[in-house]
Amino acid sequence: MWLEDYKYKQMAYTINKTDGSVVATITDGTVDNTTSVQLFGKSFSGFGEGLNENLVKLLENSASTSAPTAPLKGELWMDTSTSQLKVYDGTSFKPTGGAKSQASAPTNPGAGDLWHDSDDDQLFVYTGSAFQLVGPVFTAGQTLSGWKIETLGSSGGNKVVSSMFAGNTRVCILSKETFTPSVTQSGFASIKAGLTLNSTLGAVFEGTNTQASNIDVSGTSNTSSTVIAGGNFLRADAADTTTGALTIDANGGIIIGGAQELSITVASNDVTIAQTSQDKDLKFTVNDGGTTKTPISISGSTGDVTITGNLNITGEYNSSVSNISTYDDAFIKVNTGNSETDSGLIVETSDSDDARLFYDVSANFWSAGHGQAYSQLIRLADLTDDGNANKGTKGLTTDSSTGNLKVTTLTLAAVGSAITSTSSTDVSTIGQVKTFVDRFAGNVNTTDPSNSDGADGDFWFVRES
Repeated sequence: MWLEDYKYKQMAYTINKTDGSVVATITDGTVDNTTSVQLFGKSFSGFGEGLNENLVKLLENSASTSAPTAPLKGELWMDTSTSQLKVYDGTSFKPTGGAKSQASAPTNPGAGDLWHDSDDDQLFVYTGSAFQLVGPVFTAGQTLSGWKIETLGSSGGNKVVSSMFAGNTRVCILSKETFTPSVTQSGFASIKAGLTLNSTLGAVFEGTNTQASNIDVSGTSNTSSTVIAGGNFLRADAADTTTGALTIDANGGIIIGGAQELSITVASNDVTIAQTSQDKDLKFTVNDGGTTKTPISISGSTGDVTITGNLNITGEYNSSVSNISTYDDAFIKVNTGNSETDSGLIVETSDSDDARLFYDVSANFWSAGHGQAYSQLIRLADLTDDGNANKGTKGLTTDSSTGNLKVTTLTLAAVGSAITSTSSTDVSTIGQVKTFVDRFAGNVNTTDPSNSDGADGDFWFVRES
């Protein structure tokens, strides 16, 4: 009987893992220390202390600054140096996934360790070389900043949008469609497809953009001297107005008209205003009391210039052609606006002094002449029919009632021809009279002449007996 009991006591324990593999074989009266806990064989004296220590180790997960020796895969260890619970993966102890919450980053972290920054309320993960921010992207002091996915209600159903916050203020909303929120959203009365900015912030896009589909022309208040409101740009598709000067810094200038009829161009600093349509006129019009008038018209077919109204010239009038100028006006007025001075007409000649017809204001009469030798033009009022009484002072005219001309003596320079006709009104010269006397001095008789005694027009003197 005793031998049988002894044989029973000598049977060894075989300790297996969960997967069935053998951890250790323990003979009676011995203890196995190949694992982190003591494994007792049958009849091991004092096993109670070791068993209790094993239970304590299991309770505290082998809490220590050093990892347990001979750990088994799946064994837990509380790393007191980092205050982390770690699990043995068969090769090394790895954090179980819990995050360390403290103000500063944990020391001696392992890859995959999580750290909750208690100051900034942010979560980090250790990459094996450094802690990388997981989120949120803003600190507790910065408040909500960055993108936030939201669902907004509308009459067309709920809409999922992305809202951009800065310092807990929604700056813009990114949406795939246009809708009006059913619940009032400050600064977002309506939301457009794309990016909608908060209207209460006066938010704008700042920076350089290479393209824009549209420009808002509803406003005219400039943000600065370099940021100009859309309403201050001149439009190419509609009539528009500018209050500033318009400068075209190109010789091509301005082209106007559906067929580009009018152009203003520059060449060698000379300005050309051109009507380019063949045989079409260039007209200048004015508003005269509500009526449109054309004071100047230039004919495209003839080149003639038509002026309707008065032509007032303050400078000199020069003509480079020798054609006759025709004026329909009853009078041509010169020297208007100048101090009283001699004025008139100058005819340019080849010698040094031109021929002139002018009014002599000092003498109050018209003068004419050439080569600086000018004399008075005689008026009717300056003439007299009494040459005897006005010798050498006035020109002669006939008496207005009788037609007579009175002179002291009258000398005719020419001899003249014999007067043979009784209808002639020529004045006889002394030569004619003498010829007459010489011709008929011998034809004196006491009897009447016969038809054969003379020719027509002969005088015949009859002396009394």
